Amino acid sequence: MRRLFETITEFDTDAAREALRRHRYGVIEATGGRVTAIHLRPWPKLLSWSEFWPTSSRYHARGEGDRCLIYYNQPLGHSNYLALKYIVSTAGSSYATFCAAVNELDRIAELKRSDALLCDAANVRLSDRLFARFGWEPHAASRWHRNFIKRFYGAYPAGRGG
Repeated sequence: MRRLFETITEFDTDAAREALRRHRYGVIEATGGRVTAIHLRPWPKLLSWSEFWPTSSRYHARGEGDRCLIYYNQPLGHSNYLALKYIVSTAGSSYATFCAAVNELDRIAELKRSDALLCDAANVRLSDRLFARFGWEPHAASRWHRNFIKRFYGAYPAGRGG
């Protein structure tokens, strides 16, 4: 039976891998330099509060500590791709926590046999250099958007470094 919402905390089980393959939308949660959960959702992430109610260009999620959330979608018309929709972090997030979340997205792409990851980087703090460090490259140049792609086409990263 398919559940609308599901949280995975044990990642190396057959049931977890099958759930990740089956669900199109999810949130990767990392704290303290490691992935702690993946929350599977029945619908895509479309808007964030920072877009709807822009309070500051220095937006961080509420909460203390070292936490990073990555929202990803597998678009209905493009099942061979994953879209990185949002990265939300607390003010105390570490680079190690960010790396853990980003590397988990690569692992999910491999499980789903995705051809590529796509991202429209709206936040200028996400630099071209940072994207390049994680294997992303500029894609579909646009005047108002910074689009990036990380291509796999069957060759997935072996390492988990950042």
